Amino acid sequence: MGQDLDELFDVVDDRDHVIGRASRGTVHAQGLRHRAVHVFVQNAAAEVFLHLRSLEKDTFPGKWNSSCAGHVESGHDYDQTVLRELEEELGFRPTQPPQRLLKLDAGAETGAEFVWVYRAAGEGPFSLNPREIQRGGWFTVSAIDRWTAQRPEEFASSFVFLWPQVRPHLTSAGTP
Repeated sequence: MGQDLDELFDVVDDRDHVIGRASRGTVHAQGLRHRAVHVFVQNAAAEVFLHLRSLEKDTFPGKWNSSCAGHVESGHDYDQTVLRELEEELGFRPTQPPQRLLKLDAGAETGAEFVWVYRAAGEGPFSLNPREIQRGGWFTVSAIDRWTAQRPEEFASSFVFLWPQVRPHLTSAGTP
């Protein structure tokens, strides 16, 4: 079962204001601006959970990505979406609301997505949705630095763009 290409997304202008809506298939085929979230889950050891995308995904199948990520559905907002994605992809309900870290403007590097990036605290184990994720694992920040530098082709290109911007906002070992 692949992605639902008929799922509706809000189409937005260059200031992230809704100007219409279109299907996932249309948005991706025409490169229309839309909205998404990325979440970085960190454990008490300051490791980051990353996931390997399902081969059924319509973009970046079989590539490593943030803990979870997803599109903002039409009529929804970023904060609703981050909680939905954590539950849908990881089977995870955080005890505290995820923290907004930064917002990226829509561009070629983000696949025409305005992206709010969040951090959530969690320890797992997670219940990974096999339609979304092949597998996942915990990695130190320095291991992710080395991995993205040495083998960037193993990651979704948006992650390679996102990681250097997110990295300074993540906690260090021993920091809550």
